[in-house]
Amino acid sequence: MSKRVVVVGTQWGDEGKGKITDYLANKADVVVRSQGGNNAGHTILFNNKKYALHLIPSGIFNPNIINIMANGMVINPKALIEELNTLKSKGITDFQLYISNRAHVVMPYHIKLDELFEKIKGKNAVGTTKKGIGPAYADKVSRIGIRICDLLNPKTLESKIETSIKFANIYFKSQNMKEFKTKDILDEYIKLGNEIRPFVCDTGLLLNNLIKEDKNILFEGAQGTMLCIDHGTYPYVTSSSPTAASIPLNTGIASKYITDVIGVTKAYTTRVGSGVFPTEFEDETAKTIREVGHEYGTTTKRPRRIGWLDLVVLKHVARINGLTGLCIMLLDVLSGIEYIKICTGYLLDGKEIDYIPADYSEYSKCIPIYEVYPGWKEDITKVKTFDELPENCQNYLKAIEKHLEVNVTIFSVGPDRLQTVTLKKIF
Repeated sequence: MSKRVVVVGTQWGDEGKGKITDYLANKADVVVRSQGGNNAGHTILFNNKKYALHLIPSGIFNPNIINIMANGMVINPKALIEELNTLKSKGITDFQLYISNRAHVVMPYHIKLDELFEKIKGKNAVGTTKKGIGPAYADKVSRIGIRICDLLNPKTLESKIETSIKFANIYFKSQNMKEFKTKDILDEYIKLGNEIRPFVCDTGLLLNNLIKEDKNILFEGAQGTMLCIDHGTYPYVTSSSPTAASIPLNTGIASKYITDVIGVTKAYTTRVGSGVFPTEFEDETAKTIREVGHEYGTTTKRPRRIGWLDLVVLKHVARINGLTGLCIMLLDVLSGIEYIKICTGYLLDGKEIDYIPADYSEYSKCIPIYEVYPGWKEDITKVKTFDELPENCQNYLKAIEKHLEVNVTIFSVGPDRLQTVTLKKIF
């Protein structure tokens, strides 16, 4: 019996989903990226080389794996071609890639709008990557977006860009900025459409046929659940939903086909950009975690904010996604830290709560309640089983399982594929 496994981030992104996807992809037939754009990034260590992927699914390194960029994505075709060329320059030329004809396109004016909106928001800026993702999704729901299929139809592309640009130019004109003209970008995007044409198809139809063929399918995560437009820490979120619930909508399959939902979390918490972060701290321990864990954004290179593991967040995410298993990443980064904290609840106006308030102003007042666990000094980077872990490290993982009521199925003790310990078979 085949599996259709969803990998989701359980924090604010950057949890190590790329490594887990790459690790699990060895046993999968298909890897699917369902949402987001090149505002996301996965760093993968493959044959002792590091690869940064922003749009392309993590199965691209295996010629036997079918990689799908699904309809829920917003794709910058220039960035996609650049990423393909980078892979080719490093010898990755034998792969299977399919791009949804229903996916939306990030246009150059979307990038300018992203920059402008952040500037107008001032101190309330969200901290986007300014890659044009939000404005592209806004055009999608406003029904003026450009889709991949439009790039392949020069006869209608011009009128569609013309309509979309009219709305964008309202903003540019109001700020005395240079306005966009269709003629300045039309030919370039017709050319880009021709370059990606060989990869384009109805990926929803393809996926359903692959399910009928009993293929093992892995749906990889981009961003984390706490950045979900509906269930994250709004407004400091992304513009799509990186939850398991979004997979059917974003890929064109029925929800009944999903068999497993694996949540990926760091052994601590990080966040890039603005927004409430209850367990954040900044001291020598935080600096050590940042440097040992290389906590800098794959896409932006921004230093990530550091915090202790937040089980209120993980409970919220487990409920929303229906987690069937948990992957603990970067466990080795905590080696050598004398005491490790776990947040088990919040104090809000003197009351203890175990949920995330919808109101941002209330969430900003939440004070973490901690349990403190003794750390371990041993090097765990060569550990192959749970029993080989130091007792204090084992107790740390057991405490997480007890609070979440979700079993740890995988833990990672280093960046390489071989530094991954599986406690329960996924595929």
